Amino acid sequence: MQKEKLVILGGGESGVGAAILGAQKGYEVFLSDLGEIGEEYKVILQKYGLQYEEKQHTEALILDAALVMKSPGIPDKAPIVVKLRKKNIPVISEIEFAGRYTTAKTICITGSNGKTTTTMLTYEMLKRAGLNVGLAGNVGKSFALQVAQEVFDYYVIELSSYQLDGMYDFRADIAVLLNITPDHLDRYDYKMENYVDSKMRITQNQGPDDWFVYCADDPIIMAELDKRTINATKVPFSITQILELGGWVENETMKLNVNNKTFDMTIYDLALQGKHNLYNSMAAGISGSIVNLRKEGIRECLSDFQGVEHRLERFLRVHNIEFINDSKATNINSVWYALESMQTPVVWIVGGVDKGNDYSELFDLVKQKVKAIICLGKDNSKIIAAFDGKVKEIVDTKSMEEAVRSAYFLSEKGDAVLLSPACASFDLFRNYEDRGRQFKEAVRNL
Repeated sequence: MQKEKLVILGGGESGVGAAILGAQKGYEVFLSDLGEIGEEYKVILQKYGLQYEEKQHTEALILDAALVMKSPGIPDKAPIVVKLRKKNIPVISEIEFAGRYTTAKTICITGSNGKTTTTMLTYEMLKRAGLNVGLAGNVGKSFALQVAQEVFDYYVIELSSYQLDGMYDFRADIAVLLNITPDHLDRYDYKMENYVDSKMRITQNQGPDDWFVYCADDPIIMAELDKRTINATKVPFSITQILELGGWVENETMKLNVNNKTFDMTIYDLALQGKHNLYNSMAAGISGSIVNLRKEGIRECLSDFQGVEHRLERFLRVHNIEFINDSKATNINSVWYALESMQTPVVWIVGGVDKGNDYSELFDLVKQKVKAIICLGKDNSKIIAAFDGKVKEIVDTKSMEEAVRSAYFLSEKGDAVLLSPACASFDLFRNYEDRGRQFKEAVRNL
């Protein structure tokens, strides 16, 4: 009997994981990457005897697939993807593929901002409670690789809109939607409704035994709920209104009422401070309550969680100037939260690949908090034009070292230097982690 052919586009974490799982499940596997495949991934592919190519897509070897798993970074408009769809060859995401081979319960978290923090917090909560849990999606190891090599009872999965786009039959046992604000519009024909539809896919296939946890303060989410039928049990959370069920804040106390269980905790005891983190903590606490974690465990985790690298990471003080690494802030809303949480004058490092940003949303905060702007990118003209006249100094830089030196030069004791780019990193860096690490390295070298 001839094996079905599984073609994998993209040789990164998700692609290599899916290749291993595909081979294990009896597919003939071929992996193709238009760029270079990292050395560590080539070693793994060779170890498993998997066929692959790099720096090209050989159409004859791709267009005869029975099934294609596409890495989330490859857009639907890529020529090879367009050709596959014309031939009606199914193109799915790694999460969809791996989800077919596991019966573990899934807690899936999406939103324009706060995904990673909420995912890590929820995972930490379940792990500390002694549950057999994996961490996957945008963080942790590839979901497919874990399905191939581990046996977990639960997975906490961070999902981007790109991953959701390639999911059809997958179902989240607990779906968490934190917020929806304009992001990645370059991938959605600059139409907000396309991006919103993508985020709402988190609820697809859910039934009455599933849970949908969402922010009741988000106008876009609330408008969508009026238009759609959600079959799951709905659990809202809010910091502006008092609710009977879900999560809310009353007299500076975070209160949860989920699954006939109540929980409360003063907001000053939360490890992660700031309005946005209150939402993240509530969403994680609700998820923990749904899977019946003990109150003491939820409380302990919410009060001592350490936070996430590259997300408002207070990294180092140099001559009483605080350097903060918020490299993960790749959209306007993330930067808005970062600036809003600042208590000292800010020298702001911003720039990269613009995803259709509207900088006017930041004007008021920038006037209040920012004393100088350091642009970091190949083309900073849009940022310079947007903030001209709003701050005293705007400096144009082309490398992280130059940006950090300029920021240090323009700051005084008691100031903060904030790397919060509002843009993707791909013009000068491999990814946001690479950008964050280069920032920290440049600060250490001051």
